[in-house]
Amino acid sequence: MALCAACVHKETSSTPAETASNEEKAQTPVAKQAEEQGPSSAQAVMKPAKNQKSKGIVHFTQSGDKIKIEAMLEGLKPGPHGFHIHETGDCSSVDFKSAGGHFNPSHKSHGAADGAERHGGDLGNIVADSKGKAKLTVEAASLSMSGAQSIIGRAIVLHAGPDDLKSQPAGNSGDRIACGVIEALK
Repeated sequence: MALCAACVHKETSSTPAETASNEEKAQTPVAKQAEEQGPSSAQAVMKPAKNQKSKGIVHFTQSGDKIKIEAMLEGLKPGPHGFHIHETGDCSSVDFKSAGGHFNPSHKSHGAADGAERHGGDLGNIVADSKGKAKLTVEAASLSMSGAQSIIGRAIVLHAGPDDLKSQPAGNSGDRIACGVIEALK
């Protein structure tokens, strides 16, 4: 009789595909929406180019349909410096050219951060004080944490000189003196 009882017992373990399907069903609509929208914050740690002292951190926060960007940098020459999000999250080359050109998903001309005609990554200038420190807070409506306008995995680059906000294709702001890869925060 014990043998027949064992025959009636059915194993109820799930296959990996069934488990994933069950987890998807259990995920709340809010969790699914957050996953589709991407992270709500990110940061980039700026590292200096060879023979440069510029460094700092840049925080990115999703705020409705805009990205709030807060930069705190030091070790700069006093005055304005071009500040842009670049298309490739690669700061490995000595001159940071591995970061590619300005992030430009809408294929527009270079311009001011508040201009109608501008690259998505055009953030204008960040101005260093007499001690070489600079802070910037700006909101960008043309960027996001997910989708085609996503900044995640891209680079943010600081230039030696000011961005003139009009020269094509990149504002004539000189050498790249600091670079950081934008990484999502959990």
